[in-house]
Amino acid sequence: MRKNSLKVLCLLFSITALAQQQKTKKEFTTNGKKVTVYTTAENSNLRLTATDNLTFSASKQPLEIESSVFVEPAKKFQTFMGIGGAITDASAEIFAKLSKEKQTEFLNAYYDKQKGIGYSLLRTTIQSSDFSSGSYSYIEEGDKDLKTFSIDHDRQFRLPLIKQAIKTAGGKLLTYVAPWSPNAFMKSNKSVLKGGLLLPEYYQTWANFYAKFIKAYEKEGIPIWGTSTQNEPMAVQTWESCIYSAEDERDFIKNFLGPTLKKENLGNVKIIAWDHNRDLMNYRANVIYSDPEASKYVWGMGFHWYENWSGGASMFDNVAKVNEAYPDKGLLFTEGCVEKFDAKKYQFWGNGERYGISMINDFNNGTAGWTDWNILLDQNGGPNHVGNFCFAPIHADTTTGELIYTPSYYYIGHFSKFIHLNAKRVSTAVSRSALLSTSFLNTDGTMATIVMNQSDKELVYNLIIGAEKTVVKIPAHAIQTLVY
Repeated sequence: MRKNSLKVLCLLFSITALAQQQKTKKEFTTNGKKVTVYTTAENSNLRLTATDNLTFSASKQPLEIESSVFVEPAKKFQTFMGIGGAITDASAEIFAKLSKEKQTEFLNAYYDKQKGIGYSLLRTTIQSSDFSSGSYSYIEEGDKDLKTFSIDHDRQFRLPLIKQAIKTAGGKLLTYVAPWSPNAFMKSNKSVLKGGLLLPEYYQTWANFYAKFIKAYEKEGIPIWGTSTQNEPMAVQTWESCIYSAEDERDFIKNFLGPTLKKENLGNVKIIAWDHNRDLMNYRANVIYSDPEASKYVWGMGFHWYENWSGGASMFDNVAKVNEAYPDKGLLFTEGCVEKFDAKKYQFWGNGERYGISMINDFNNGTAGWTDWNILLDQNGGPNHVGNFCFAPIHADTTTGELIYTPSYYYIGHFSKFIHLNAKRVSTAVSRSALLSTSFLNTDGTMATIVMNQSDKELVYNLIIGAEKTVVKIPAHAIQTLVY
């Protein structure tokens, strides 16, 4: 009797699983016949342009000579938390110089889902960074008790832009913050620049500083989702910087930052560890996550892309290994930009491709969100108070008042415009190394598959889902989003 009952239960489970699988596949066969293709391509006028309306037809085993993208909607992974950029002092200062008309254009370009690319994440700084016109603090030097704390500096440029961005985005942007350096009196080198260590006697003061900042911004109507411990904690920079070993960061989170946020009724604010390059992220994860008292305060790990870019090669496997080892922790790309600004390279296509390569690989390795660096810079790649000039997806020529859209803006848009909040990444693979691809299933049942062609030739590929396919052409050095 028990054996028969067990057989019945197993049969019911199999039938239920098969029905669910068929239901999932049905969403992309009988109910999802139409495929709209949006394309951005080098040496063309195609910029997030609708280029094809296709239909699915019956598919069979593809041949080895064919190029194919395989999507399996039943295999779901991380939940998408958004894409965005950093509103730095530099971005806010340049925005303030634009005409009202150009300000509106700019805000719509980034934050409006229909008119622009629909950013949903926002990063900003605690005190100054290299992308400020100069170093500054929210307190008077030596004020250990933070009695002089004030964010008045940010009221001129940064806060107005953040508020307008949130409004344009429909009233909500997932916002997180990061410090570049504690005040000089708190550090071993007595400078906010060129590294140095946070002195142990100021650990509590500095933890209190985060709470003060978060509460001040929230009082301005800007909810703070999270904070990283320190921007780039292993880099001695010519600009604002501070060094934490993995053990230092672990202990600061465990004994000061985590408990302080909880005590100040900010326990809901997520703590992001690391916030630096992919190269050393595995060691940092091992040290912090292996300590239960530190780990309990940490949402996950932030990372950057500056480790060793060489035209396509980067340490994407490290992201996958952290995700594999600590699947209960989040992953968030917190900063990337193309360095060494050169105005002659505004339209250099490789800059856009760098974004596409990184975003596809990072998402496929478990990243939940992706944040660019400055949303806006001027025609010199600044302002920057230490001459560290860089590219942004959009530049403003302050002499003419015009906005310059670079390939990076459009490459990012192929993700941010079509992947919705709370979408699920689904299994996607390619049969040719010239192609890269990732896919997300939106909560409304639509799928967004991003395909990138890195080669010098136009390619034809099959998009195959279950027993159906559609055939797509992609130009050389192009990125497409297929919505179906």
